[in-house]
This record gives sequence, C-alpha cells and structure tokens, in this order.
Amino acid sequence: MPGHRKACTLTFASLPRNCSCALKFNSARFLAQSFHRLSSSRVYHKRATEESLVMESIGSRLPSDAMKILYSLASHWDDIFDVDDLQVIRLKGAMTNEVYQIKWPTNSEHSRKVLVRIYGEGVDVFFDRELEIRTFEFMSKQGQGPCLLGRFSNGRIEEFIRARTLSACDLRDPDISALTASKLKEFHDLDMPGPKKALVWDRLRKWLNAARSMCSAEETRDLRLDAIEEEIETLYTCLAADQHIAFCHNDLQYGNIMIDEDTRSITIIDYEYACYNPFMFDIANHFCEMAADYHTETPRILDYSKYPDLEERRRFLHVYLSSSGKQPVSSEVDNILKEVDKYTLASHLLWGLWGVISADDNKLRIWSSSTVLKDG
Repeated sequence: MPGHRKACTLTFASLPRNCSCALKFNSARFLAQSFHRLSSSRVYHKRATEESLVMESIGSRLPSDAMKILYSLASHWDDIFDVDDLQVIRLKGAMTNEVYQIKWPTNSEHSRKVLVRIYGEGVDVFFDRELEIRTFEFMSKQGQGPCLLGRFSNGRIEEFIRARTLSACDLRDPDISALTASKLKEFHDLDMPGPKKALVWDRLRKWLNAARSMCSAEETRDLRLDAIEEEIETLYTCLAADQHIAFCHNDLQYGNIMIDEDTRSITIIDYEYACYNPFMFDIANHFCEMAADYHTETPRILDYSKYPDLEERRRFLHVYLSSSGKQPVSSEVDNILKEVDKYTLASHLLWGLWGVISADDNKLRIWSSSTVLKDG
C-alpha cells in the first residue's frame, strides 16, 4: 500500500546513522509492505464491539456468583421496580473477554446498566491478567475509568459509562484530538504501583518467540520472522538510552476512547496492554491508529493518507506538553516528535507480531474470535 510504504520508509530513514546495526533498506521495505497484512487479524478481532448485540437468556452464560452480585446491586437501587427483571445482552467483538451489558427498567427515562466482564483464557502470551486486574482497580480508585462494582471468581462487574465510543474520524477532529492529548498526559502522569521499567522490548521479544513457535518453517521464511529479531535489537539500541518512562495505555485506538457529549470529558478504557513504557511509544501508536478504520468493508487496509501530518502531530504534542501547566517551546516539541516518529516502528512490529499470533485461533483459546472473523 503506497501510503504505508512511504510512512515506514521515512521513519526508518530518521534513525540515527551511528546505530550499531544499520537497518537494511530491503528489510525496511519488507516491513512497510507486509505488516499491515500481518496485522489484519488484529483488525478483524477489534471490530464493532458495541454495535453487534446478541440477547442471552438470563443466567445462561453468567456465573452464579456474578448473578448474586447483580441482584445485590439492584436491591440497593431505589429506582428499579423488580430486581429479577433484568436483560442480559452479550456484546460481540471482544477478543480477550466475554462482555455483557446488564440492564433493568427503572421509574425514570433511563434504565440501570452495568457491564459484566468474564475473563477469557489463553491470553497469557499477550498480557498479564493479574496486572490488568490491578490496573483496572487502580484506575477505578483514581476516578480515571469505569468504577469497579464487584468481583467474582473469573470476572468483574463494572460501571456502565454513559458516553459514546469514538469513531475513526473522531481521532483527527482537532477538538477531540486536543481533549485526547490532555487526557493521555493525565494518564501518563499516574503513579501506578510496580516497577517503572519499559516493557515494550520484552513484549516484542516474547511475541516474536510465540510467533516463531506457532509458524511452520515455510511461514517463518515467508514472514521473515528470523530477520525481525535483528530489527527489534536495532531499535532497542537506537532508542533505549533515553526512554522517558511513563504509565502507558499502549492500545489507544478509537474503540478505547469514550467521550461524554454533554461535558466533553474523555475516558480511556480497556487496560489489557497497559504498562510502563516510553511515553513516545504510546503517542506513536495513537498516531498509527489514526490510519485505521475497523468499521469498513476492508478493515484490514490501513489508510495512511489519514496519518496525521506534521502540523497535526505538533499540535497534539503541544497540547500534551502544555497540559502540565508549562508552555513548551518549539524546539522541545520538535525533539520529542522526532523520537515519536521513531517509535512508530516499534508499533508496527508489535501489532504485526500480534496479528501473526492471533491468526492461530486453534492454539489460542480466545473467546469470540471466530465469530468476529466470520463477521469480517
């Protein structure tokens, strides 16, 4: 895809000339041409989470301990007529969990709603479930995301946020982009307990090893997985010296951002991949997501004509940096932008490997994946 080739080639060219391992032009060209194809399964898995709804008979899929919590919650809400009069609606499209919307009629115009999230299996290769749970609880206590309403043995019950999920075009809307930049800085400033070490490099190595173990010799050769190890180590050598570690979301696509139309407040949701990383990686990944639209007939094709231009990227970074209360100078914005551009390579590598691993649905017991692939 021409736009994708151009974007990646320019980014590789921006790497320092004194890197110990020079990136080869052919390898750069291969990554540019191929990784949007490798990550196509990611595209399919992340489509249409809220819009495809399937009614479930009450209790047919929910654990008994979850139902007990739901009845207990409803019994404390005075506006609910009948705690037994609840609807269970499965939200299709979630890859790593089963997610249900639960709602009760009330004596007002709005129904009472909560979300039930049942944890999926076979996701250890992608993220640490215990860390994700701790992150959610931490974010809930900080008022940064949905409130935690209850926990059961293999899942949790969350507050239903009355806001809309962003669409693909929203990401480049100047006003919404500015709100997102400010919110992301707030996210990065959180003091999440745990080691403040960048995990993107270990994650890349782990996912590469997983991809190799799942691929045949022919697939490994066709995808050039053996060459990717050198690319990862080259990037690490070039970028690891001054990483500016912060607590990062690492998957800031439009489906993980919600906006309250009345208050114009932004909420960042879904923390499966959240961990400490260079904050420039998080911003770089967000810029890459602007090229994606997972609600088209061809969600696997990324349109890099929609990648934010230089002025858009500068504007985002200016708002991001000024959110701390200090106005950045142009040189500071430009220096950080150069680093962000380099981290786009890590984003391409990461989600490309994600796509290779996710394509092997028989080896990964991930809920709802086959349903979404059929919908695609």
